Amino acid sequence: MKNVLWLVLMCFFVINFKLYSQTVKILFDASKAETAGNADWILDADLHNIGFGSGPAVVGQGSESNPAVVPTPAQSGISSGTSETYWDGALSYWGIDCVNQGYIVNTLPYNGQITYGSMSNPQDLSNYKVFVVCEPNILFTASEKMAMMNFIQNGGGLYIISDHDVSDRNNDGYDSPAIWNDFFTNNGIQSDPFGVSIDLQNFSQTTTNIPSLPGDSLLHGPFGNVTKAMWSGGTSLTLNPAHNSTVKGVVYKTGSSFGNTNVLCAYAHYGSGKVAVIGDSSPFDDGTGDANDVLYDGYITDASGNHRKLIMNTTIWLATSYLSGINTNDMEYVKAKIYPNPVTAGSIELTYSLKNNSSVDIEIFDVTGNVVKEISLKNQSEGFHQEKITGRNFGSGLYICKFSDGNSSQSIRFVIYNPGK
Repeated sequence: MKNVLWLVLMCFFVINFKLYSQTVKILFDASKAETAGNADWILDADLHNIGFGSGPAVVGQGSESNPAVVPTPAQSGISSGTSETYWDGALSYWGIDCVNQGYIVNTLPYNGQITYGSMSNPQDLSNYKVFVVCEPNILFTASEKMAMMNFIQNGGGLYIISDHDVSDRNNDGYDSPAIWNDFFTNNGIQSDPFGVSIDLQNFSQTTTNIPSLPGDSLLHGPFGNVTKAMWSGGTSLTLNPAHNSTVKGVVYKTGSSFGNTNVLCAYAHYGSGKVAVIGDSSPFDDGTGDANDVLYDGYITDASGNHRKLIMNTTIWLATSYLSGINTNDMEYVKAKIYPNPVTAGSIELTYSLKNNSSVDIEIFDVTGNVVKEISLKNQSEGFHQEKITGRNFGSGLYICKFSDGNSSQSIRFVIYNPGK
């Protein structure tokens, strides 16, 4: 009797995204000197009593923001009409948008520890769905890099935010491009796992050079359609699809082609998780926070409000598990069921339903993000379809099947047990 994997995709409507976001927790990092110099990349601070000589924060040695784990006033008091000045930090508007989305937001303080799987750390990454690191200015340790990699591989979402070259704010010899590139190339698990590197550049420009990707969740998500971006002293990215075939650029420098260079914003899958990478911290700045810093409203004013759309669309994408099956057009969500799981070697059968006539793309990824099988089915009619895939050449392990009809997509994990591989 053959072993069969069933993937059933059925459309249904939901009222809003809070249906799937009630338990999502987002951790904003402040352990890597994110408030040093003229930066204030935090949600809220009640104290301004830390300083940065040439490295980590020191209490009593300055007047920089010292954020608490839980921003105050309480998140329960936030509504759609709450002003971003409810909290005192340059990322407060973003944080309030997250709370209105149904998420819970916390901060990893200046002396917090980045861990994964540590029972002794109440802020262990295993307790969160998304980890946000906005312009780090201290190198990640070997154990921290390993923790972040394991977090992503096991389904977490990492928001990677860089700034321009030569932007060392705490005078320790490292700026965010160097710190992120060190994470990409020296993490103890895989070199260049996401197919992204940070360019050593410093430029400012407004761009409308955005590819036409109608079904893309970052460009056409629940916060609207992204048509513009403004870099105010930022950098670009270089993509390497040979190292991660899922990497995709969604915003480009003015006048450049939609290739692997001159990318301003990109994203990728890795294992069961996701990463989003952006080359400037300015779009996240809401213009208020530490009174000693010079801050600008990049979140709303710059780029005519497009930064808020891009940032929140990306946050929602990172916070949505593969099994949730988020979509952005005529099907808002899809529902998936797997049977049996794990699967032994044999025939894998996908059963899916299309709402309209469309083409279908099916990709199967291994745990490192490499594509091991691609199927393109053109001009499929609406209704139910079946597609058989042989599983005899698959090695044992975890796989991710991504189904897309151009307007919607679904990704789901499954395990293959193949004694011969």
